[in-house]
Amino acid sequence: MNPNIFKAYDIRGIYPSEINERDAYKIAQAFAAVIKPKTVALGKDIRLSSPKMWEAAKEGLLKAGVNVVDINTISTDMLYFAVGHYGFDGGITITASHNPKEYNGMKLVERESSPIYEGNKLPEIKEMASKKGFSLKKKPGNLTQKDILADYGAKVRSFSKLDNLRPQKIAINANFGLAGKFIQEILKNAPIEWVELNCEPDGNFPKGRPDPLVPENRDEMKKTVAESGADLGFSWDADADRCFIYEKGGKDIEGCYLGALLAKIMLDRPENKGKKVVYDPRIVWTVKETIEKYGGAAVPSRVGHAIIKAKMREIDAFMAVESSGHFYFADYFYCDNGLIPAILVIVYLNERKMALTEALAEITENYFVSGEINFQAENKDEILKKLKKKYGDAKFEEIDGLSIEYPNWRFNVRKSNTEPLLRLNIETRSQKLLEDKKEELVGLINQWKD
Repeated sequence: MNPNIFKAYDIRGIYPSEINERDAYKIAQAFAAVIKPKTVALGKDIRLSSPKMWEAAKEGLLKAGVNVVDINTISTDMLYFAVGHYGFDGGITITASHNPKEYNGMKLVERESSPIYEGNKLPEIKEMASKKGFSLKKKPGNLTQKDILADYGAKVRSFSKLDNLRPQKIAINANFGLAGKFIQEILKNAPIEWVELNCEPDGNFPKGRPDPLVPENRDEMKKTVAESGADLGFSWDADADRCFIYEKGGKDIEGCYLGALLAKIMLDRPENKGKKVVYDPRIVWTVKETIEKYGGAAVPSRVGHAIIKAKMREIDAFMAVESSGHFYFADYFYCDNGLIPAILVIVYLNERKMALTEALAEITENYFVSGEINFQAENKDEILKKLKKKYGDAKFEEIDGLSIEYPNWRFNVRKSNTEPLLRLNIETRSQKLLEDKKEELVGLINQWKD
């Protein structure tokens, strides 16, 4: 087994050269040995290799004596729902999230949808699965099937009051995953005219990497929103656990702005005043200052869905926002969900008879951000050291990567946990300063990188 398929938060590799059915079988058996579950939910995404990987994982679990509940083809957040809502002992979904079509992988959770990652049981699963000759044979478990969409939809709808929605036109881009079909089913009684883009599930991903965080992947959606005259637009990555938003006219909104708006929406509810909200260190002022303005307690965390979920549980935070498009809710089993943010925004704008531009104004007019800028670099640690020395007169912290802060601008640069990249995010108090600092930092990193 290739040890490099075990990442910080999940298991991922190119199929079948790096990860294949044999690996899925052994990992499922190791999962059974470490977690010792009686019943496990097993799902898959729409990738072409997922059915074969799913079959192998199923066989591994059944032969380990585990009862398997087939929850069919799902979004990743539906796995969290299934395990948390029905009280299963754990769950696995076959997915490589937003990676290109040649990839596949596995995401694992234990009871109550608690994440399995490098800080919780994934190293033990890796060690056991990698042992030559390892096999767990018991009296075979049973296989059953469960359609979870209706219950999942009810859970998502429970976050907002959907009565009295006004007629509106909303553009949606599922990036060939399932989010487009699911949100239309969940809001089927709402007076919404849907404008579909890439909503027919297709594991070939015919337009490339299904990741709306990549700036060039947003152009088609911007054009669709503008040309259709849609009031609003949403896009999701292929496994639908991240949400991105577009305003009327087609402008794309950075994840930190959406995160700040969601924190405002949730903290506006009287029952949430004073509660803790977790945020990541890539973009700070935009989110932290909004949380505090609306009566929340802002708590920083390292980047990564599993790490943030663990932090939420540790401090009993009621929500978390991540600038990469992940948004988390304690009432959703301390997990991220891609559709809840969309519904929260739709209802909020409807209740106030606002356009998204107006709702975001107090945020976008005071905080200016670069969006994530990625660099292919072999000497990442050397670059971090040089940046720390270059800006040695600044306030700095190293919660995750390196954050440098001056009174009117700051930046975070960190090594990706999932890809061989160095990631830069810049935040300023003015647009002109943002342009200057972006040119400065991009120039320095390009000059220093191997």
